[in-house]
Amino acid sequence: MKVAVVGTGYVGLVTGVCLAERGNDVYCVDSNPAVVEKLKRGEVTIFEPGLDEIYLRNLKKGRIEFSGDLAKAAEAEVIFLCLPTPPGEDGSADLKYVLKVAGDLGKIFARRPDSGYKVVVDKSTVPVGTSEKVLAEIRNHSGPAFDFDVVSNPEFLREGFAVEDFLRPERVVIGSVSERAVVVLKDLYEPFLQPGSAVLVMDEKSAEVTKYAANAFLALKISYMNDLANFCDAVGADIDKIREGIGSDSRIGKKFLFPGLGYGGSCLPKDVKALLRTAEDAGTPLTVLRAVEDINQEQRKRFFRKVLTHFGGQLAGKRFAVWGIAFKPNTDDTREAPVFYIIDEMLQAKATVVVYDPEAMAGARARYGDRVVYAESSYGALQGADALVVATEWNEFRKPDFGLMKNLMRQPVLFDGRNVYDPRKMQEHGFLYHSIGRKAYENHASTCPAEPERSLEVP
Repeated sequence: MKVAVVGTGYVGLVTGVCLAERGNDVYCVDSNPAVVEKLKRGEVTIFEPGLDEIYLRNLKKGRIEFSGDLAKAAEAEVIFLCLPTPPGEDGSADLKYVLKVAGDLGKIFARRPDSGYKVVVDKSTVPVGTSEKVLAEIRNHSGPAFDFDVVSNPEFLREGFAVEDFLRPERVVIGSVSERAVVVLKDLYEPFLQPGSAVLVMDEKSAEVTKYAANAFLALKISYMNDLANFCDAVGADIDKIREGIGSDSRIGKKFLFPGLGYGGSCLPKDVKALLRTAEDAGTPLTVLRAVEDINQEQRKRFFRKVLTHFGGQLAGKRFAVWGIAFKPNTDDTREAPVFYIIDEMLQAKATVVVYDPEAMAGARARYGDRVVYAESSYGALQGADALVVATEWNEFRKPDFGLMKNLMRQPVLFDGRNVYDPRKMQEHGFLYHSIGRKAYENHASTCPAEPERSLEVP
């Protein structure tokens, strides 16, 4: 099938490459000439495990091409809109990019009335009613005779596992009341379906709400566990044991039950805000979801207060190592990363901050410039540090050399924002260890003496 993908950001590039991997001829369009040129040269513009290999393979076979020419995209039978929908000041999703492309497509269709039936697919996460707006915008320019349908086909890609999720989807949601469009989309997705994969057909509005509802529910689980972990801190319970206890209930499940610094990234924060705004506009405010957002913002503040309390409210002159900038492991995405609040507060308090991340250093540089120090390795960040903050649970951080860490640091103090390490083992290694929801162990660890400053150099 000839397929076009408009927008080569995170969703668009993964969508285009994976569709090409299953034998489709894919034409990707982006309005940024620099991005187009990089992709033409074989340079992947995002970090996503497994994407490089299939991207280069399909580029070499000629099954995927990149351009800034939207007119050629209009030749495809299926046209995916994978465009940004950034939050406005009131939290609502801004549809200007989606509707601009819809209007441009309509003008192209008007010039080519005999080009055949088209299916225009909203792949971007958009508010309820967007399919109707896209259809109206296209029709306004194409005229009443042009034959096309607009379908809502939300993506459910996890950053870090996006290629796997697209090639072997757990479910495919097709939002359309047009049987003709549904047949086309089912045919396109058939090679991706595994035993047990669900293809769910519903109306456009239900599909649009399904995407927001799914992300909002995941955010709810995260905020609930963070709220519960804070309660455990207060009463001396262990959130890890509680997570195991409730996660074994099949009605609850084990996923998204890990406390931490709160959710970030390009999806959950934006989608929660957008759904909150849409619900308020509809006169049905989602009070539970408002609490989810409030807890998420408070969580990073609460964590910073742990740092501040440990140092008696005085961070000036202290040196902090930060492991992890990306909002989660296996991505270079730093959008809405919770660690930014913590770094901002440290800098405001006149502390020195040294950062390291395996993939997201560019995001840190874009935000902080020369206001922080950039380490070349995780151990390099520790030289002379008064404390380490672990903000992203990258695999390379999970089994460090604790002896080397103590030798490098001025003080063996560790603030674990992802509960990566075992509190008892950290006590044995002689660290002053602070985590989330495991206060019963931290009391014992806090009696460990601080180590004198070491002179060992690591780049």
